[in-house]
Amino acid sequence: MSSFHFNLTIDIFDVIIVTFLFYRLFLLVRGTRATQMFFGLFLLIILSFVVQWLNLNALNWILSSLKTVWVIAFVILFQPELRKALTQIGQNRILGFFIKVEASSTVSETVKSCHKLTQAGIGAIIVIEQDVGLRNYIETGTPLDAKVTSELLVSIFTPPGPLHDGAVIIEKNRVVAAGCILPLSQNPRLARSLGTRHRAGLGLSEETDSIVIIVSEETSAISLAVGGKLKRKLDINTLRNDLVGLIGIKSEESVAAS
Repeated sequence: MSSFHFNLTIDIFDVIIVTFLFYRLFLLVRGTRATQMFFGLFLLIILSFVVQWLNLNALNWILSSLKTVWVIAFVILFQPELRKALTQIGQNRILGFFIKVEASSTVSETVKSCHKLTQAGIGAIIVIEQDVGLRNYIETGTPLDAKVTSELLVSIFTPPGPLHDGAVIIEKNRVVAAGCILPLSQNPRLARSLGTRHRAGLGLSEETDSIVIIVSEETSAISLAVGGKLKRKLDINTLRNDLVGLIGIKSEESVAAS
């Protein structure tokens, strides 16, 4: 009798884990083009159980033969969502606490550059790396190894410079690359008014924990993309405070308009 209760407990626990995994996967694909594929896969799994229960041998043989194909198709179809999930699992905030470098000067210089860019009507996209490495995106641009300064950032984005169309990536307190290509957001609910810069900033923030600052060339408005969410029309002091809160450093004095 005790063995029966133990097996029943294990089965219930197994069902709870599987349900939780499907629920988390649904949260990852909700609002994306993969939602319909998720429901299609879910229906196939239900069909497999029904076929076994009804003892339909022919259909059961076909579905069993396709199990390997299912796994491969699952990985291919949900590759962006799986990558995002594994990235979130692999993030280690505790380690990041011990290895994080002083970022106050980086925030100050970045905010100053955004202020200058808005005044000049120049578009920009600045990425600040957090715990998740951005090596794949860094390799798409031109390698640099320079201290973060407002003068450097403004010069990079000023047309007709060869690197002004891409993104600048900041790793710790260094500008490591410019002219980088970022993935566009796959969120179908984004406003059509959002341009390529905003979609690229959102796309990177959906796949990593990076902080992405976007300066609009058309409106000179500043936006901040974090965790797949876009905060728009920020003033300079709000941007600085948000960056301080996200990076976890002590507050600085407000940036004076010049």
